[in-house]
Amino acid sequence: MDGGDKNIWLIANWKSNKTIAEALDWVSKVGPKVPKRDDLKVVVCPTFSCLSEVKKAVQVGNFPIMVGSQDLSPFEVGAYTGEEAASLLKGLVLISILGHSERRQNFSESDEMVAKKVEQALQNGIIPLVCVQGPDTPVPDGCKLVAYEPVFAIGTGNPDIPENANNVAKVLKEKHGPPAGGLEVLYGGSVTSENIKNFINMPNLCGSLIGNASLDAEEFIKIVGECSKL
Repeated sequence: MDGGDKNIWLIANWKSNKTIAEALDWVSKVGPKVPKRDDLKVVVCPTFSCLSEVKKAVQVGNFPIMVGSQDLSPFEVGAYTGEEAASLLKGLVLISILGHSERRQNFSESDEMVAKKVEQALQNGIIPLVCVQGPDTPVPDGCKLVAYEPVFAIGTGNPDIPENANNVAKVLKEKHGPPAGGLEVLYGGSVTSENIKNFINMPNLCGSLIGNASLDAEEFIKIVGECSKL
Protein backbone atom coordinates (compact mmCIF):
# COMPACT_ATOMS: atom_id res chain seq x y z
CA MET A 1 0.00 0.00 0.00
CA ASP A 2 2.81 2.37 -0.84
CA GLY A 3 1.10 5.75 -0.99
CA GLY A 4 -2.25 3.97 -0.52
CA ASP A 5 -5.55 5.29 0.71
CA LYS A 6 -5.08 4.71 4.43
CA ASN A 7 -2.36 4.87 7.04
CA ILE A 8 -0.94 1.77 8.67
CA TRP A 9 -0.23 2.41 12.36
CA LEU A 10 1.98 -0.11 14.16
CA ILE A 11 2.23 0.90 17.80
CA ALA A 12 4.50 -1.07 20.13
CA ASN A 13 3.20 -0.99 23.70
CA TRP A 14 5.95 -2.38 25.92
CA LYS A 15 3.87 -1.99 29.10
CA SER A 16 6.05 -2.41 32.24
CA ASN A 17 8.98 -4.11 30.52
CA LYS A 18 12.60 -3.44 29.44
CA THR A 19 15.54 -1.73 31.09
CA ILE A 20 17.18 1.20 29.32
CA ALA A 21 19.85 -1.12 27.90
CA GLU A 22 17.21 -3.52 26.60
CA ALA A 23 15.23 -0.66 25.11
CA LEU A 24 18.25 0.70 23.25
CA ASP A 25 19.07 -2.75 21.95
CA TRP A 26 15.53 -3.02 20.55
CA VAL A 27 15.81 0.37 18.83
CA SER A 28 19.18 -0.56 17.31
CA LYS A 29 17.69 -3.73 15.81
CA VAL A 30 14.29 -2.45 14.71
CA GLY A 31 15.18 1.07 13.58
CA PRO A 32 17.21 0.12 10.47
CA LYS A 33 14.47 -2.30 9.36
CA VAL A 34 11.63 0.23 9.25
CA PRO A 35 11.02 1.51 5.72
CA LYS A 36 10.55 5.24 5.22
CA ARG A 37 7.00 5.49 3.96
CA ASP A 38 4.54 8.27 4.68
CA ASP A 39 1.66 5.84 5.17
CA LEU A 40 3.56 3.50 7.52
CA LYS A 41 3.54 5.01 11.00
CA VAL A 42 5.63 3.01 13.44
CA VAL A 43 5.47 4.06 17.10
CA VAL A 44 7.25 2.73 20.16
CA CYS A 45 5.83 3.37 23.63
CA PRO A 46 8.43 2.45 26.29
CA THR A 47 8.27 2.95 30.04
CA PHE A 48 8.63 6.50 31.34
CA SER A 49 12.15 5.68 32.58
CA CYS A 50 13.25 4.81 29.04
CA LEU A 51 11.56 7.63 27.14
CA SER A 52 14.45 10.07 27.01
CA GLU A 53 17.08 7.52 25.95
CA VAL A 54 14.80 5.91 23.37
CA LYS A 55 14.03 9.35 21.93
CA LYS A 56 17.74 10.12 21.61
CA ALA A 57 18.49 6.76 19.97
CA VAL A 58 15.73 7.25 17.40
CA GLN A 59 16.96 10.76 16.59
CA VAL A 60 20.64 9.78 16.35
CA GLY A 61 19.80 6.84 14.10
CA ASN A 62 17.41 8.97 12.03
CA PHE A 63 14.95 6.10 12.21
CA PRO A 64 11.36 6.57 10.94
CA ILE A 65 9.93 5.74 14.36
CA MET A 66 7.72 7.93 16.50
CA VAL A 67 8.04 7.81 20.29
CA GLY A 68 4.95 7.68 22.46
CA SER A 69 4.01 7.29 26.10
CA GLN A 70 1.78 4.64 27.64
CA ASP A 71 -0.17 7.20 29.62
CA LEU A 72 -0.18 10.79 30.83
CA SER A 73 -1.74 12.72 33.67
CA PRO A 74 -5.27 14.11 33.66
CA PHE A 75 -3.82 17.09 35.54
CA GLU A 76 -1.50 19.93 34.66
CA VAL A 77 1.87 20.32 36.41
CA GLY A 78 1.68 20.65 40.17
CA ALA A 79 1.29 18.64 43.35
CA TYR A 80 0.35 15.33 41.72
CA THR A 81 2.86 12.78 42.99
CA GLY A 82 3.69 10.06 40.50
CA GLU A 83 1.93 11.73 37.57
CA GLU A 84 3.51 12.76 34.26
CA ALA A 85 1.94 15.96 32.95
CA ALA A 86 1.38 16.29 29.20
CA SER A 87 3.23 19.61 29.18
CA LEU A 88 6.33 17.81 30.49
CA LEU A 89 6.02 14.97 27.99
CA LYS A 90 5.39 16.97 24.82
CA GLY A 91 9.10 17.39 24.09
CA LEU A 92 9.59 13.62 24.23
CA VAL A 93 6.48 12.08 22.68
CA LEU A 94 4.16 12.60 19.74
CA ILE A 95 1.43 10.21 20.86
CA SER A 96 0.05 8.75 24.10
CA ILE A 97 -1.94 5.58 24.78
CA LEU A 98 -4.93 6.47 26.94
CA GLY A 99 -7.62 4.36 28.57
CA HIS A 100 -5.97 0.99 28.04
CA SER A 101 -8.06 -1.86 29.46
CA GLU A 102 -5.30 -2.67 31.95
CA ARG A 103 -5.45 0.88 33.32
CA ARG A 104 -9.22 0.73 33.50
CA GLN A 105 -9.10 -2.62 35.31
CA ASN A 106 -6.04 -2.26 37.55
CA PHE A 107 -6.28 1.46 38.34
CA SER A 108 -10.04 2.00 38.08
CA GLU A 109 -9.77 4.60 35.35
CA SER A 110 -13.17 5.93 34.33
CA ASP A 111 -14.35 7.28 31.00
CA GLU A 112 -14.36 10.72 32.61
CA MET A 113 -10.69 10.44 33.57
CA VAL A 114 -9.77 9.26 30.07
CA ALA A 115 -11.57 12.30 28.65
CA LYS A 116 -9.53 14.58 30.91
CA LYS A 117 -6.33 12.94 29.72
CA VAL A 118 -7.37 13.43 26.10
CA GLU A 119 -7.97 17.10 26.83
CA GLN A 120 -4.50 17.46 28.34
CA ALA A 121 -2.92 15.67 25.40
CA LEU A 122 -4.64 17.86 22.81
CA GLN A 123 -3.75 21.04 24.67
CA ASN A 124 -0.10 20.05 24.44
CA GLY A 125 0.04 18.84 20.85
CA ILE A 126 0.15 15.13 21.71
CA ILE A 127 -1.96 12.71 19.66
CA PRO A 128 -4.29 10.78 21.98
CA LEU A 129 -4.77 7.11 21.12
CA VAL A 130 -7.83 6.06 23.08
CA CYS A 131 -8.40 2.37 23.74
CA VAL A 132 -12.00 1.21 23.53
CA GLN A 133 -13.39 -2.18 24.46
CA GLY A 134 -16.31 -2.05 22.07
CA PRO A 135 -18.49 0.26 19.96
CA ASP A 136 -20.27 1.63 23.06
CA THR A 137 -17.10 2.84 24.80
CA PRO A 138 -17.13 6.67 24.70
CA VAL A 139 -14.65 8.39 22.40
CA PRO A 140 -13.77 11.82 23.83
CA ASP A 141 -14.17 14.96 21.74
CA GLY A 142 -11.14 15.73 19.59
CA CYS A 143 -9.87 12.16 19.50
CA LYS A 144 -9.11 10.98 15.95
CA LEU A 145 -7.28 7.74 16.74
CA VAL A 146 -8.69 4.79 18.68
CA ALA A 147 -7.71 1.18 19.26
CA TYR A 148 -10.38 -1.47 19.58
CA GLU A 149 -9.03 -3.92 22.15
CA PRO A 150 -11.50 -6.57 23.32
CA VAL A 151 -10.60 -7.59 26.88
CA PHE A 152 -10.73 -11.29 26.06
CA ALA A 153 -7.91 -10.88 23.52
CA ILE A 154 -5.40 -8.90 25.61
CA GLY A 155 -2.37 -11.10 26.28
CA THR A 156 -4.37 -14.30 25.91
CA GLY A 157 -3.24 -15.51 22.49
CA ASN A 158 -6.88 -15.48 21.40
CA PRO A 159 -7.42 -12.52 19.05
CA ASP A 160 -10.79 -11.37 17.83
CA ILE A 161 -11.65 -12.45 14.31
CA PRO A 162 -10.69 -9.77 11.73
CA GLU A 163 -14.24 -9.56 10.36
CA ASN A 164 -15.69 -8.72 13.77
CA ALA A 165 -12.93 -6.20 14.49
CA ASN A 166 -13.69 -4.61 11.13
CA ASN A 167 -17.41 -4.40 11.98
CA VAL A 168 -16.65 -2.74 15.32
CA ALA A 169 -14.36 -0.27 13.55
CA LYS A 170 -17.10 0.48 11.03
CA VAL A 171 -19.58 1.30 13.80
CA LEU A 172 -17.04 3.49 15.58
CA LYS A 173 -16.26 5.40 12.40
CA GLU A 174 -19.94 5.93 11.68
CA LYS A 175 -20.56 7.23 15.21
CA HIS A 176 -17.50 9.46 15.37
CA GLY A 177 -16.76 10.27 11.73
CA PRO A 178 -17.60 13.37 9.65
CA PRO A 179 -18.38 16.16 10.32
CA ALA A 180 -15.99 15.61 13.23
CA GLY A 181 -13.20 14.97 10.72
CA GLY A 182 -13.08 11.20 10.61
CA LEU A 183 -11.65 8.51 12.83
CA GLU A 184 -8.82 6.03 12.38
CA VAL A 185 -9.37 2.69 14.13
CA LEU A 186 -6.66 0.21 15.11
CA TYR A 187 -7.03 -3.30 16.45
CA GLY A 188 -5.24 -4.53 19.57
CA GLY A 189 -5.17 -7.95 21.19
CA SER A 190 -2.85 -10.93 20.59
CA VAL A 191 -1.48 -9.57 17.32
CA THR A 192 1.46 -11.44 15.76
CA SER A 193 3.39 -11.50 12.51
CA GLU A 194 1.20 -14.43 11.46
CA ASN A 195 -2.15 -12.65 11.80
CA ILE A 196 -1.33 -8.96 11.32
CA LYS A 197 -2.14 -8.92 7.60
CA ASN A 198 -5.60 -10.36 8.25
CA PHE A 199 -6.42 -7.29 10.33
CA ILE A 200 -4.64 -4.68 8.22
CA ASN A 201 -6.44 -5.90 5.10
CA MET A 202 -9.81 -5.07 6.64
CA PRO A 203 -11.13 -1.85 5.05
CA ASN A 204 -12.06 -0.13 8.32
CA LEU A 205 -8.86 -0.93 10.24
CA CYS A 206 -5.81 1.30 10.01
CA GLY A 207 -3.22 -0.63 11.98
CA SER A 208 -2.59 -2.30 15.29
CA LEU A 209 -1.69 -1.69 18.92
CA ILE A 210 0.80 -4.46 19.69
CA GLY A 211 1.67 -5.65 23.19
CA ASN A 212 3.59 -8.86 23.86
CA ALA A 213 4.72 -9.36 20.27
CA SER A 214 6.34 -5.93 20.25
CA LEU A 215 8.78 -6.87 23.04
CA ASP A 216 10.64 -9.25 20.71
CA ALA A 217 12.59 -7.13 18.23
CA GLU A 218 12.72 -9.87 15.60
CA GLU A 219 8.98 -10.54 15.85
CA PHE A 220 8.19 -6.83 15.59
CA ILE A 221 10.48 -6.58 12.54
CA LYS A 222 8.47 -9.40 10.97
CA ILE A 223 5.25 -7.52 11.69
CA VAL A 224 6.62 -4.39 10.05
CA GLY A 225 7.81 -6.47 7.12
CA GLU A 226 4.38 -8.04 6.59
CA CYS A 227 2.74 -4.62 6.56
CA SER A 228 5.40 -3.23 4.24
CA LYS A 229 4.25 -5.69 1.57
CA LEU A 230 0.77 -4.18 1.47
